[in-house]
Amino acid sequence: MSSNDKQGFGTKAVHAGVAPDPTSGAIMTPIYQTSTYVQEAPGKHKGYEYARTQNPTRDALQASIAALENGKYGICFSSGLAAMDAVIKLFQTGDDILCGNDLYGGSYRLLTKVYGPMGIKSRYIDMTNLDLLRKSILPETKLIWLETPTNPTLQIFDIKAICMVAKEKNIPVAVDNTFASPYLQNPLALGATIVHHSITKYIAGHSDVIMGGLIVNDDALAERLKFLQNASGAVPGPQDCFLTLRGIKTLHIRMDRSCENAMRLAQYLQNHPRVGKVMYPGLKTHPQYTLAASQMKNFGAMISFDLKDDSMDAANKVLGGTKLFSLAESLGGVESLIGHPASMTHASIPREQRLASGLTDSLIRLSVGIESYEDLEKDIEQALK
Repeated sequence: MSSNDKQGFGTKAVHAGVAPDPTSGAIMTPIYQTSTYVQEAPGKHKGYEYARTQNPTRDALQASIAALENGKYGICFSSGLAAMDAVIKLFQTGDDILCGNDLYGGSYRLLTKVYGPMGIKSRYIDMTNLDLLRKSILPETKLIWLETPTNPTLQIFDIKAICMVAKEKNIPVAVDNTFASPYLQNPLALGATIVHHSITKYIAGHSDVIMGGLIVNDDALAERLKFLQNASGAVPGPQDCFLTLRGIKTLHIRMDRSCENAMRLAQYLQNHPRVGKVMYPGLKTHPQYTLAASQMKNFGAMISFDLKDDSMDAANKVLGGTKLFSLAESLGGVESLIGHPASMTHASIPREQRLASGLTDSLIRLSVGIESYEDLEKDIEQALK
């Protein structure tokens, strides 16, 4: 166990992976805005050759995100989908990827529209059903990919149990931990092989960076992913790495406030006469409440709900009626956002498949920020009128 593993999360968020600049003493990691590095002689250098392959600012960030997930290796990419793309490139034609049935639309699009025609098959099942999971694993199944909490219906999958089933068949498990963040949930500790993040969201936390990341413990897997990072070139720039390092320092504080606001708002929505089903794992009415409480530190800051008038028109009136909740894609920033997955983030998923997973036409998704709670409630109240 490294010394980082023994530190509290807040200490790791502020200090892990970073050190004062040795040339100047600068407390913040500098932005190494360079494309190449001078070598003393051919092949003799200070560990850096070309900035697609290595960059000191990126190195600090990768060490930081690894520490946050209590992992050995962090590998950063230019977006969350670029990180997922690197994982899929581990496989080949004829391989099968078994996925949870509630998945970010961009992930579904990458699997079905990009890699499907190349012969990498993907299937989608209810991963709350472990018997179904066992029956669905085929000889050609090479990866289990899941989100928990899921996007956007906030299902909770039992990471530890799924990993135990996968281990029986020697199949790796990749967990998209974006909705929880490393502060609330650590899939590696529960048996996962790969942790995936859209760093754009809670980790960076200020709606000003696009980035993705993978965290792993296995040495050979890390080397392969680093090879793909360099060979494919989907790397983040040093400015974005710097901004993300700055955002990480307040991750735990931001998450605490956002989770507090989300819990109160979910309880408010649950009692509203115009609201139908409220999807938030912190509510005791959530079917996986007990599981969420056991594998997460807190319940997150994402809420989904649908309306009793289950129509696009009713949803559009609410979506167009908010003033503090900004109508936009994405999530995880300090500001609150409202979105309509059916027409925005999940538009690439066929309607029948959306409805089967609980993503109705009137489903509204909230990313709850760190504003004063009373103002957020008033904003939703007037929009629902």
